[in-house]
Amino acid sequence: MLFKPDLNETAKADRERGAPVARRGRRTVVTAIVLLVVGGLGYLGWKSVEEKQAANRARPNQAVPVLAATPHIKDVPVYLDGVGAVRALNNVLVRPQVDGKLISINFVEGQDVKKGDVLGEIDPVIYKAQLDQAVAKKAQDEALLANQRLDLVRYQQLAAANAGSKQQYDTQRAVIAQQEALVEADQAAIDNARATLGYTRIIAPISGRTGLRQVDQGNIVHASDATGVAVITQLQPIAVLFSLPQQQIVRVNAASAKGALTVDVFGNDGTTVVDTGKLAGIDNQVDPTTGTLKLKAEFPNDKLQLWPGQFVNVRLRIETLSQAMVVPTSAVQRGPTGTFSYIIGENDTVTAKPVTVTQQSETEAVIADGLSTSDRVVTTGFASLSNGAKVSVGKDEPPPVADIAPHRRNRGGRGGRDSSEGGRGREARETREGQPSKDWQSERGEHRGRRGERHQGDGDPKGQAGLVQGSEPPVSTAKPQP
Repeated sequence: MLFKPDLNETAKADRERGAPVARRGRRTVVTAIVLLVVGGLGYLGWKSVEEKQAANRARPNQAVPVLAATPHIKDVPVYLDGVGAVRALNNVLVRPQVDGKLISINFVEGQDVKKGDVLGEIDPVIYKAQLDQAVAKKAQDEALLANQRLDLVRYQQLAAANAGSKQQYDTQRAVIAQQEALVEADQAAIDNARATLGYTRIIAPISGRTGLRQVDQGNIVHASDATGVAVITQLQPIAVLFSLPQQQIVRVNAASAKGALTVDVFGNDGTTVVDTGKLAGIDNQVDPTTGTLKLKAEFPNDKLQLWPGQFVNVRLRIETLSQAMVVPTSAVQRGPTGTFSYIIGENDTVTAKPVTVTQQSETEAVIADGLSTSDRVVTTGFASLSNGAKVSVGKDEPPPVADIAPHRRNRGGRGGRDSSEGGRGREARETREGQPSKDWQSERGEHRGRRGERHQGDGDPKGQAGLVQGSEPPVSTAKPQP
């Protein structure tokens, strides 16, 4: 007997085998739909960007706002910048030349003194006594010399009459010569004693300004003291030592051979020239540790703007470019092939033109070739500028001036409060000054009451509080308890 499968079971098995195939088909369809949606969105985005770029390309060229300047001709000085330090031409430490007690000081710290002024005095008693002793010794020797000369005359007469020996005469001449030498030594001792006495007066060796005093009156000073009495520094004129790179040696030597070179010193702001002087000297060797050359300049320092030890910025003028073409520094641009400038031509279109720059500073550039005085060069607005672009030349207006003080601001809703408080302040002042006025406290309560009434309708509890504060206190009818 053969087994015949049930038809229902066969159909069920077929459906189970076909289910995975159906699921895979639905998954494929969903994936395809998602890809189509993403692709469509990407296409729409790409199309939008292309349309914007096309619109930009199709848009007519708009004028780029710029500022322009015209080259001009003038004499341009050529400077070499350096950094230096101010040094005094003469700086003297005044020391006593003899030992003794300092009995007086005749200067004030920071005082300007002249050469030969007496700065202080040392007790001269001992040194005056030594001078007197030397003078007395000379007088004694001179008297002895005079007597010896008389004896020489007698010996000469005796020798002529053969009454005395010639040897005695010659011996007397030698004694006189010794006595004359002794008198000269006495004179030298007098000069020495007089000079030593003069050293008791401490004299200013140069003109300048004194520093802080190193000793006080009454102290014993010595010639061997290291501190001295004071330091005198010459401030007018004054010197500045500065350095330049060794690459500039040839230019500096060539310029100095033609004449004296001008040197300017800047102030603390770095832009103001405080003094102008002349180049005084050039060092004979380059510093091997820094590769710089030292130079020295002298300045009159009439206004005492320069002080010893001060660091300053210096510029040395080595030559002047006569009738040079100058443009603003901002007009010179740098590209792959060198420097160039945008020139505004006909119909306000710009053209990039190469230029040759001789020298350039923060504000001006000297053009050797590439421009003429009839050209107009662009100075600002390079961000959106290209060769052949159309420009709109504007005016160089000054920047807006900021307010020195802020303006009074209106506080809106608080204006009434401020004004009321201001009114109360005025009324209080009027009351203090004796003028008739209402009681400002009662008016304050009325004001608060009105404010409470305004807010009462809105359910503001502060309004009630204001009403209670502004109104008169209720009269209590309760009887006091015993």
